[in-house]
Amino acid sequence: MGRYTEASCRKCRAVSEKLFLKTKKCGTAKCILERRAFKPGQHGKLRKKVSEYSIQLNEKQKLRNMYGMLEKQFRLLFDKASRMKGITGNNLLVLLERRLDSTVMRTGLAGSRNQARQFVRHGHIKVNGRRVDIPSFLVSKGDKIEVFDKDKSKKLIAGMQELTSARTVPSWLKFDAEKLQAEVVSLPALEELDHTINVQLIVELYSK
Repeated sequence: MGRYTEASCRKCRAVSEKLFLKTKKCGTAKCILERRAFKPGQHGKLRKKVSEYSIQLNEKQKLRNMYGMLEKQFRLLFDKASRMKGITGNNLLVLLERRLDSTVMRTGLAGSRNQARQFVRHGHIKVNGRRVDIPSFLVSKGDKIEVFDKDKSKKLIAGMQELTSARTVPSWLKFDAEKLQAEVVSLPALEELDHTINVQLIVELYSK
């Protein structure tokens, strides 16, 4: 399976916006956009004509990179959203939030989705009492998420909580910080999703 091996900060520079892919660096003066607020590459500083297609593509890349997905993965999830009842763009955002790595990040057990993905892949997370190592696993209402019962897992994630203690856990999750357990009490609420993304542009892009 392919994976992104370049520097994470290039993704932020490519869309000219902070995607908060790193736990500590993004909110400080060390953020690359504070020093190099132009696109990466040899011609990054050149002004380019902005077309309708480039705006749509930029929005899609922004959302895809926020959730750390490859193009094929993202397109398959979009196709799933388009087959569901309701508005495709809203369905897509809900499906993205329901991914296990994103859910773990939302609870504060990880500082970023990249870190949450690593925790899941390394077997530190259980869903309904069973270890799940698939970051794209979609959680459902009633699912219980907890840290694997090993000292290594608990120490690793407890240390991360010090950095994420100020983070607000969304209403669709019920989180017990002492037990390192979370429960999905409902599907993600639309009003709590990321409204900085114009999902209609992504729908238009894939509809061409």
